[in-house]
Amino acid sequence: MAKLTDEMKQFVANHQAFIATSSGEGVPNIGPKRSTRVLDDENLFFAEITGKRTYENLKQNPKIAIAVVDRDNVKGFRFVGTANVMESGPLYDKVKEGVLKMGFPGLKAAVKVHVDEIYNLGIPGAGDRIE
Repeated sequence: MAKLTDEMKQFVANHQAFIATSSGEGVPNIGPKRSTRVLDDENLFFAEITGKRTYENLKQNPKIAIAVVDRDNVKGFRFVGTANVMESGPLYDKVKEGVLKMGFPGLKAAVKVHVDEIYNLGIPGAGDRIE
């Protein structure tokens, strides 16, 4: 079971996350999600605002990878897991409130990601599995 350390949590809080998904047919997609945050020791979440490719892919295939990198310091993490797309409920309500405060028009879904594996994206040790 993968556990996020305090260092990883701070890293997610302070750096841009990129979300990788693929369709049911295996067509890949990657895009930035500025809303990516830590929920707890085993889960991340983000707001799905546009409801486009990431949203459609996750409805077909819940497997996901999230890369968070500090380019200047050659450090980062890749979190691999399973997404749960939520269109209602307590987490959805919490994320929607945050999205509206940021000035966005609305929310298609809150996406909770259970982290199954964690990899080092820095040097030394790039590609090594941490958890």
